[in-house]
This record gives sequence, structure tokens and C-alpha cells, in this order.
Amino acid sequence: MTDALSIIIVNWNGCALLQRCLTALKPQLAPGDQVIVVDNGSHDGSVSWLETTHPDITCISLPTNRGFSGGNNAALPICTNPWIFLLNNDAFVEPGAVAALRAATDCDNRIGAISATMVFDHAPDLIASNGIVLRRDGVALDHGMTEPVADLPADPFAVTGASGGAVLLRRTMVDDIGLFPDDFFNYLEDVDLAWRAILRGWQTLSCPAARIRHVYSATSGQGSPFKQRLLGRNRWRTLIRCLPTALWWRLWHHILAYELAACAGLAIQGAWSGIAGRFSNIADITVLLSQRQAIQRRQTVPDTLIEALLAPAPWPWQELQNIRRLAAVMAARRTQ
Repeated sequence: MTDALSIIIVNWNGCALLQRCLTALKPQLAPGDQVIVVDNGSHDGSVSWLETTHPDITCISLPTNRGFSGGNNAALPICTNPWIFLLNNDAFVEPGAVAALRAATDCDNRIGAISATMVFDHAPDLIASNGIVLRRDGVALDHGMTEPVADLPADPFAVTGASGGAVLLRRTMVDDIGLFPDDFFNYLEDVDLAWRAILRGWQTLSCPAARIRHVYSATSGQGSPFKQRLLGRNRWRTLIRCLPTALWWRLWHHILAYELAACAGLAIQGAWSGIAGRFSNIADITVLLSQRQAIQRRQTVPDTLIEALLAPAPWPWQELQNIRRLAAVMAARRTQ
């Protein structure tokens, strides 16, 4: 398979990260590949550096910060190739990664997304994300997070969804379901995309050979109030928009149990932004329900098959173990 790629990189005040990103990417480009950098109103000289150093790259300079969602959406109309590669500016392709993704596009035409294998930049032997896990309590997590890279299989394998930080999207799928909701700004827009893809019968692969080093939460900061607010808000936006009615009836007690535990934990930590983000959706409920109606009307996959894709909700001590593993990995970064 030799399909050319349209590559979108969204940047906001990340000139140093962008330099490293493009240095890793450009040697792996093939004839016909298209690189688009969307700058979200940076004031660190990113645009002038890009235009001077990489005049062959298309730069869309937005006057304001439209976030990851709006930035990628701004580039979509000028993408000319059958596969679109979304790449974070804090993600750096390892040698052979783009070729591995390109080879993986020789697949069934119902494969709409191919997730790269992101590893922690400071701990490249550990997976940061190689897809998305959707759970019965409405939670979405990075597939494989903190697991050893050495345990991965050699060949691509099925996952429920793809992380937006490094993913190939089939253009025909994007034309069918759209890209990201603009109002998500950042975080969980890829989960919303994964849900909409599932509802329409699109499938996702994870490509173990496509290794990409990722500086986790480089732009907004791990655990920042800004991030917590958007995570809380967008979790509920996704569920309101995308979860089929029959699954709401079957899973509401799992969703409620998680919410009570999560909000209690946030309150104990004084992380009120995560709670405020959830309640902020009340003001937009009419719009969200209208969006839900449009999305649910186009569902083609039976509810039973969708429910079968959802992972069980873990016990509280299992959830705590997962949190502690990630905290240990991030603590190791701070000591380097």
C-alpha cells in the first residue's frame, strides 16, 4: 500500500516541541504526503519559525486558540489524501513508525482508524497509549497504559478506539461521521469520535510497530484544574451525545457508581474544577440533546454488539492500582 498521507499537527506555544516533532517526522515522509501545521494563536514565535525553516509545510495560523478539536477541524477541508494522520506536537515518531502505519492501511475497508503505539518519552519501554478502552461505567482510558512495550504482539490487533494523539483516520470514515466536536476544545474528543465510529460500524486497529514517543500532558499539565474541568465536562458530553438509550438503561448504575466515587475523590482533593466541569453541561443540555438525536439516528450497529465491546468496570482497589502505576511513571519523569 502506497497511499499518501495528510498529516495534521496542532500547535499552541510549543515551538520547541514542534521542532523536535518535525525533525523526527520529515525523514519519514513519502512523495505525495501533505503536512499541515495548525497554530492556535501562539505568541512564542512558532509561526515565524515554521514559515522560515519549513516553507514546504502548509501553516494555518488561527487568530485564537481553538484547542485540539478546533485546530484539527480547521485543517480537514484542505486534506487531499485518503488517510489523515493526526499527530500531537509533543509526539515524536520513532524510525520506521510512519512506514509501519502506512503498511497497516492495507486492511479491510471497514477499518476506519489505526492507532499508533505511543510510549512515554522519558520511559520508552512503557506504553502511554495504543488505543482506547471504553468501559461499562462510561469511563474511557488509554489502552495499554504503563504496560511493557515488550509484551506487544508483532502484528496489528483490534482495539475499541484510537487515541487522537497519533492516529491514522480513513478519509471516508471522517466524511461519514465527522471529525471532532469543536466545543470539546481539548480532551476526550477522540473518545467521542470512537463512539460515533462504533455506532456506524467502523473498526479500529492498533499498530505495535508504529512507535511514537510522547511527552505526556506537555501542553496543559497533568492534573491541572484546566484539564480536570475539561475531562469532567467532556466525559458527560460524550455520554449524552453517544451512548445508546438501551445501554443507558442497562448501565446507569455503573455510571452512577463511578460518578459518586469520582466526585467524592475530587472533593477530598479540593479539585472542584472537575466537578464544576460536569455541571457546566446543564447550560448546554438542549444543544447536546439535539446533537444526540442526530448521532443516534444514524446508528447501524445493534446495541448488543456495542455492549459486547465495553470492558467491565474495575473494583475500586483495581482503579487505585491503575492510578498509582501512572503516578509512579510520572514521578519518575520529574526526577530525571
